[in-house]
Amino acid sequence: MQSDERTAIILYAHGARDPRWAEPFERLRERIAAQAPECLVVLAYLEHREPDLSTAFRDVHRQGARHVRLVPLFFGRGGHLRDDFPKQLEEARRTVPGLTIEVTEAAGENERVLDALATFSLEAPATPG
Repeated sequence: MQSDERTAIILYAHGARDPRWAEPFERLRERIAAQAPECLVVLAYLEHREPDLSTAFRDVHRQGARHVRLVPLFFGRGGHLRDDFPKQLEEARRTVPGLTIEVTEAAGENERVLDALATFSLEAPATPG
């Protein structure tokens, strides 16, 4: 990648009608942005929330991104990840043909994520109630 190109990280999550649902995803976005201030870090959603993937691609491109690292924040490879995501990704690619896009594995398929969740399950304090 050339030095004048900007990278964007798009965190792609399911979405929900309740705005509180998105709070942990926003905290994750903020942590990544703090660790990589040179990157644009945005959220995009499969459904129920904005922006969708195509809008997120257009937005980061307008802000100077030429490379996108797309991170699906899904735990299992259900129908959304197998069927809906590829369709939305293809549509999004067509909206901004000049973007270079790399897609990571789904977060829930990564061994490091599973190890972190196993550790959490064993060590996390119980919540009241």
